[in-house]
Amino acid sequence: MFFGRKEQLDRFLSLWRKKVPSLVVCRGRRRVGKSTLVKEFARQSGGLYLKFEGLAPDEYMTNAKQLASFRDQLATQTGRSVPHLKDWADAFRELDAALTGTGRKVVLLDEVSWMGGYDRTFPAKLKVAWDNLFHERPELVLFVCGSVSTWIHKNILRSKGFVGRISLDTVVDELPLADCRKFWGNRAQRIGSREILDVLSVTGGVPRYLEEVDPTISADENIRRLCFSPDGYLFREFNELFNDIVSRTAPTKRKVLEALAEGPLSGSELAERLGIARNGRLSDLLEELETAGFVAKADGVNPATGKRGRIDRYRLRDNYMRFFLRYVNPRRPEIAAGTFSFVSVSLLPGWEAMMGLQFENLVLNNLPAVLKAMELAGKIVVSAAPFRCVRSERGGVQVDLLVQTESTAWIVEIKRKGELGQEIARELAQKVARLPVRDGVAVRTALVYDGRLTPALAASDAVDRLIPAIALLDFNQ
Repeated sequence: MFFGRKEQLDRFLSLWRKKVPSLVVCRGRRRVGKSTLVKEFARQSGGLYLKFEGLAPDEYMTNAKQLASFRDQLATQTGRSVPHLKDWADAFRELDAALTGTGRKVVLLDEVSWMGGYDRTFPAKLKVAWDNLFHERPELVLFVCGSVSTWIHKNILRSKGFVGRISLDTVVDELPLADCRKFWGNRAQRIGSREILDVLSVTGGVPRYLEEVDPTISADENIRRLCFSPDGYLFREFNELFNDIVSRTAPTKRKVLEALAEGPLSGSELAERLGIARNGRLSDLLEELETAGFVAKADGVNPATGKRGRIDRYRLRDNYMRFFLRYVNPRRPEIAAGTFSFVSVSLLPGWEAMMGLQFENLVLNNLPAVLKAMELAGKIVVSAAPFRCVRSERGGVQVDLLVQTESTAWIVEIKRKGELGQEIARELAQKVARLPVRDGVAVRTALVYDGRLTPALAASDAVDRLIPAIALLDFNQ
């Protein structure tokens, strides 16, 4: 199943208008659909498509095994007799020899950090091969793809050897909600937005996870089957996913993720929570997790000054990882033993509160859809991020999402409840009174909600813009 990605596909297809070959970096978290995107591009392009995937690391992995696997993949896909490969220079020469002839050619080096991670000279040899072999083939697009973005940053994007050689650096993010909805097919029109959004609150917009969803059963049953069963795909997934971002700092990274699963924290708060020094090492870990797509940094504008805040706050943006760490992992022994049984996930302790937080995180990860629903798409938005002010003359205030244009500060609350009443209006009125803003800046309010509005709230002048969650799914698309 392939949905969406039109903007990225159009960018890729435009490369054929060049008269020289293209080197493209494609990165993003595992399961997000990087190789599927490249395969779809190759299908639409026609011509030759060759894919080479690095072997997953383990304690017995060597560079020789990676080379042998590359040789086997080249021989299988081309039908050529490929000799023993002594090193990556040999491998790239043999690949170049397979690219003879006219017509378009798309080559994918997938999980390149695994492929080249056992030979420090791999990036240099790839650079030499690009300059002296591949660059002579004008109808070639070579993709360097991987889920370990830190390796790609260090060895490709920030390498002096590749300066001026990369045509595109593409980050493949989760699918937007409107494209996620398509995994339910025509059933999406009749099963209700709550069902779809509850599943997405657990999976996020990760295509591989959505492929495991059975649209013929309820959200309740899908979540039970995928997360709370010993053989459930999402019950087993965490260790594999975590292995993609681990290194010698694995224990600390896991502690960072577990701390952020409880809620957003500043760097100083995180250091205090973990009992470690607030230094460059922690900053590097956060940057690695941010680059990998698991952590987001809220660096919005302070409405009182119009300048970027001095204190960065971090949140665990990955919905699946957040749900697993907060709700599945504490019950892992019982689930693995098959003794964790229940009638309905909705009856589990703290379920509604947990799903409210997951829904909020899901909405924050889909800002373009929110801005479109607020009729701000295409307008200049100077900042859109969660906001917290602990001390001010007006008192403390915390806003789920503060969207700022040059003249307006929008307080956006995000709620998932069975019924939403006047308490929401009172909460918004209090936040309006406490939000510190500059002179001349108007304050308006919006509510992104999944649930039933009471007539009183629907008619309240405390809310300037009501945005039902179904609008984010955009059934008109």
